[in-house]
Amino acid sequence: MFTCDMSRRLVRDLEECPSKWASRLVFLLGPWVCLWMVEILNENDVFDDLAPWQVLMNMIFYYSIFVALRLVLGRNRRAAALGTTLCFLFGLVNHYVLRFRGRILFPADITGWRTAANVARGFDYSADEYITQAAILLVAYLFLVFYCVPQKKRSKIPALAGLALWGGMICYCYAFFCTGMLPALDIYTQQWVTQRNGFLLNFSIALRYSSVDKPEDYSRETVLKLMEDYPGVPADPDKRPVNIVVIMNESFGDLTIFDTLDASEDPTPFLHSLKENTIKGWMYSSVTGGGTATIEFEYLTGFTSLFQPPHTVAYQLYVEEGMPSLAALAGSQGYSTTAFHPYKSSGWNRVLAYQYLDFDQQMYEEDVPSPYLIRNYISDKSDYEMIYKSTETEDASFFFNVTMQNHSGYAQGWNNLPRTIQLPAHLKAADRTAEQFLDLMRESDLALEELITYYSQCEEPTLVVFFGDHQPPLTNAFYEELYGKKLSERTTEEVMQQYAVPFFLWANYDIEEEQDVVVSPNFLGVLTAQTAGLPLTGYMEFLSQLYEVLPAVTPVGFVTADGQYLKKSELSEEQKNWLWKYEVLNYCGMVDLFDEARPMFCTD
Repeated sequence: MFTCDMSRRLVRDLEECPSKWASRLVFLLGPWVCLWMVEILNENDVFDDLAPWQVLMNMIFYYSIFVALRLVLGRNRRAAALGTTLCFLFGLVNHYVLRFRGRILFPADITGWRTAANVARGFDYSADEYITQAAILLVAYLFLVFYCVPQKKRSKIPALAGLALWGGMICYCYAFFCTGMLPALDIYTQQWVTQRNGFLLNFSIALRYSSVDKPEDYSRETVLKLMEDYPGVPADPDKRPVNIVVIMNESFGDLTIFDTLDASEDPTPFLHSLKENTIKGWMYSSVTGGGTATIEFEYLTGFTSLFQPPHTVAYQLYVEEGMPSLAALAGSQGYSTTAFHPYKSSGWNRVLAYQYLDFDQQMYEEDVPSPYLIRNYISDKSDYEMIYKSTETEDASFFFNVTMQNHSGYAQGWNNLPRTIQLPAHLKAADRTAEQFLDLMRESDLALEELITYYSQCEEPTLVVFFGDHQPPLTNAFYEELYGKKLSERTTEEVMQQYAVPFFLWANYDIEEEQDVVVSPNFLGVLTAQTAGLPLTGYMEFLSQLYEVLPAVTPVGFVTADGQYLKKSELSEEQKNWLWKYEVLNYCGMVDLFDEARPMFCTD
């Protein structure tokens, strides 16, 4: 009876006041128009590229924007017009960021607007097909708004309904931004294929994860007390080289760490032969199969992703101007600092991150003249030739290089890549691309031999630091064949085996030699500074002492001084206390670098 009554009222209301219903329908259509319009500018197809849950979570935010504007402005027309226009403008800004940087707008870009403004004049802002389509949609919807939604006096929503709407939006935002709802649903920001959550949802998720949690019992007084315990270590000019060349080789994984590899030949014989004036061993990476920028950040800063929200990348979310780094340290000692990646500058927000980490110069693929390609990427050979030129022209050089040759996937053509290494049938069946990866390692090893030969004949004292960023993204079936068991059955030590990559420090002058050294990326920068005779900040001195207790600290597990492979829950109380101090200093340096603490992290 009640339902029938309501139906009759709605029909009568619709017949008597069609303009009121047209106004409501156009208003309710607005958020859907915004989603479609913003995703056009995000270069997404709403119908193909977004899952239903992603559409739903985007729509909650779009409807919240419209409802909030309606509650504040009191008119459907103004709320719809303003909401749609704001969404278009935000989408337009995102489109230009996507066009110029190859990834969407992140919260860190808002705080870095001054840097963006400095280079804004150098870009082409002409309209393209995406802007044209979105603008047509905007104009069409605004026509509907002004044609179908009459301009009336301010119409208040009943107080109880208004309070309910505000309460609902506030509760949802609180759950989204301030609780464990997203981690519980396994929802994280997309930071490589950044469009895949939809723009507004991905921006909101990035905002949710844009802060690192404060450690338990953290205080500035604690930091100042730790400063007294770790005053820093002065430079040692007698050990200082003219050139420090750091090479982080993309996906350089030495799979001979698995005894079961059984390849037809050793892919990296030169690497294995290095002994003289060499510190050498295994670096336990924080990532496997991808996440290059995470390892860059850990190496350059000594901070660790262990204390960051899972699946976040510091270059996108946490790097800020003046953040302490190895580049800044080298620059303070008179080195010219250069960052070089022979691929697109858009990847991982490197342009801004390198600037904030205090590199003097940056170089990318366009700076490599007539490169020799292997597959579709600039080869290590051409990459290293750029290093030779740079160190020849600089009086003192700190050169940080992230290579590109070995990037996945490994089902590409074999351009300039000889087919040399064969795998047994069972490994080849598990992953038919693995042989291409091993042949890439062979080419990297040949280029590495040329690099070391070049600097061994160079008169200027030169220190070369070389490490892989992570093992390659080969199939789980391939790794299960290597392990001889399911991945879920591995011990902590066996899991970390998939995160191990080779590293070495080599000098063309006498240094103390070591083999089978264990390290993680956050400690490798300190080892670089110690070997090069650079001063250690108080923070780096702390890291050097933590290294004596836990020589590898990763989100996956820990290696202890006595060679145990442990999970965090298995650490002793003393080890956990060291880790707590690390978290305190990590948080201070990344998030809360107040003036009194700056001397512990920075050397002027």
